[in-house]
Parts: sequence; C-alpha cells; structure tokens
Amino acid sequence: MPTAIHDLAALLARLPGVGKRSATRLTFHLLDAPEEYARRLGETIASLHRRVTACGVCGNLDDADPCAICTAPNRDDRTICVVAGVPDLWAVEESSAFRGRFHVLHGLLSPLDGKGPDDLNLAGLRSRVERGGVEEVVIATRPSVEGEATALLVRETLAGLTVRVTRIATGVPHGGELEYADRVTLGRAFDDRRDV
Repeated sequence: MPTAIHDLAALLARLPGVGKRSATRLTFHLLDAPEEYARRLGETIASLHRRVTACGVCGNLDDADPCAICTAPNRDDRTICVVAGVPDLWAVEESSAFRGRFHVLHGLLSPLDGKGPDDLNLAGLRSRVERGGVEEVVIATRPSVEGEATALLVRETLAGLTVRVTRIATGVPHGGELEYADRVTLGRAFDDRRDV
C-alpha cells in the first residue's frame, strides 16, 4: 500500500466510529473524488480550529462569540438548559422542544476519568443565574452514573439561589418495546409518569 494511502487511512481510523476498513474505504473514495473536493475538504479540516470558537456566554461552538443562540432575540432568557457537550445542545436544538438559552458543561463529573468539578463550566452557570432573570435551570445530562452525579453537582452549585432546578424526564423511548427496556429505564419511566 502506498505511504500516502496508508497515512490517510491511519488518520481516518482514529476518528470515533471509523474502523480500519471504513478508513480505507474513505481513503479510496477520496482518491476517486474530484481533486477539487479533496482540496476543499483538506482546507476545511485545516482551518477548523481557526474558524470555530467557544461562546464566552454558554460554551457552544460557533463561528462567532457570542454564538447565534445567545444572540437570538426570540429565545426565552428565563430558562437555561444545561447539557454536557455541544452535540447534546445540537440534539436538543434540533428537537425544537426547548426555546430557552443553553449552558454547556464540556463534560460530566467522572473522577475515574480524571474529570472533577473544576473541569466543568459550573462557575459560568452560577454567574449567569446570579445576574438575575433566570427562573429555571433544566438539567439535560444523560441518565448514567456520571450524568446523575453531574446533575446533583449542578443542583449543589446553584444552592442558595432563587432558581427552580429541574431534570428532564427519562424512561422508555418513543416506539420502544417494554420487554427490551432495562430495570433502571423502566423504573425511571414509572417514577416520571404523568397524568393523561
């Protein structure tokens, strides 16, 4: 295998969800694509770190600071949704279920992985709430040990402030089969049940 093909396939294989075979297929796809496409792809990758910045308000990634969500005039300033990472923010945003502001922690509390309270963007969240106008903080971390620990940490961080702290409901996914749901998921679904 030529060195250039090997080198690109090895780099692509380091991407999450891309194995050695997929990386090799992608490399050959790029060789078959027009040279202009490969050039633009390379330039876009090379400029990624220069063009993307973290929003100083919420922590979202955007090409402007503050980000488009923080500067949007039609958002509800009274509610902040706390998420672990930018992909979570984008997932919530894509659902159109939430029209408030966001706050990205950039991780979850995970002492085993070396991620402690000081590694999370908690001070920024407390500062935003202390400035006033925020009535509710919605914690939207995943339903895992780390997600639950982080949710408790967020609640503790906001202790003493006059703000409602809520947690998104979890349970059986839409279209899911009860027989395949685990005990924790079913238990959470029953705990978070509501009137119909």
